[in-house]
Amino acid sequence: MSFPERTEHLTLPGVLSAEQAAQTVAGIAAIQRPDGAIPWFTGGHLDPWDHIEAAMALDAAGEHERADAAYRWLADRQNPDGSWYASYLYADGQDGEPGDRGRETNFCAYIAVGVWHHYLSTGDDAFLDRLWPTLYAAVEYVLALQLPGGQIAWKREDDGTFAPEALLTGSSSIYQALRCALAAADTREDPQPDWELAVGTLGHAVRHHPELFLDKDRYSMDWYYPVLGGVLRGAAAERRIDSGWDRFVVPGLGVRCVVPNPWVTGGESAELALALWAMGESDRAVQILADIQHLRADDGMYWTGYVFDDEAVWPAERTTWTAGAVLLAVAALGGDEATTAVFGGDRLPVGLEPDETGCC
Repeated sequence: MSFPERTEHLTLPGVLSAEQAAQTVAGIAAIQRPDGAIPWFTGGHLDPWDHIEAAMALDAAGEHERADAAYRWLADRQNPDGSWYASYLYADGQDGEPGDRGRETNFCAYIAVGVWHHYLSTGDDAFLDRLWPTLYAAVEYVLALQLPGGQIAWKREDDGTFAPEALLTGSSSIYQALRCALAAADTREDPQPDWELAVGTLGHAVRHHPELFLDKDRYSMDWYYPVLGGVLRGAAAERRIDSGWDRFVVPGLGVRCVVPNPWVTGGESAELALALWAMGESDRAVQILADIQHLRADDGMYWTGYVFDDEAVWPAERTTWTAGAVLLAVAALGGDEATTAVFGGDRLPVGLEPDETGCC
């Protein structure tokens, strides 16, 4: 399995050559199952968010049929209420049976990012029409859990109950997803004014009301996700990144997942690189990606993390979503049009903040 002719644009000096990128793409493709599912690794489980991240990397590499199969898997597995379960099992003898039956809102919303990215990658109107009912149902499921302050409750249990608790990372990711959903709606000339109001109140909550979210300040994702999700730009983004840089970034190794643990992770590092690129800090983004190449394995995949106090890879798994995040960061830095549109956000619709609508 070789994709070198499709990965010439996935090159970044000091980070990836075309041949290395092709090897990473082949690694993800080898784990994808015949039904389109992309588990974390062979014999591992699948969660919808990371499944989509890997599918987006396949699109960035020109593997559009494989990405399309990943979205067909989601359409076929969607629950009647528009959600997906938090995990599906693909160990020996299992064929995608639900694992965790909780239904996390950011997992469900992220299909809008993936669908819009695939559409921009392919220009396939038939795909957008086919996936629209799936995307629409997912967004409606998510917005049913929007709380009075604008934040989104993070999870509904299988019995239908949910705690009125929101995560900053999850809500920031949902903000990006809602803007992609609005872009898809605009393209189909199917306006969704309720979605515009929802994304506006959600953005306002993230920007101005940190007290509405559970305290997860120790986690690097809560630090950079308001930037990665497009809620913060300009001086506000710069202040946020600068405020946490010394806490989370380990020079030469990457980004901590959680402080004070001596553990850097590839996924968080690549996502930070995407956030840095989105705010115009390409040099720092490239340096972060170069720093995590010690996580690259001989097969072109990436170890999830590294405990630097012990000089040990941990856990002993090479995940499709880590590889996918690296490829997407390289694609953005390389100017891939679909990836820059989705993560840059300049061409995505912007919702109306509460004070602009006269509400709240």
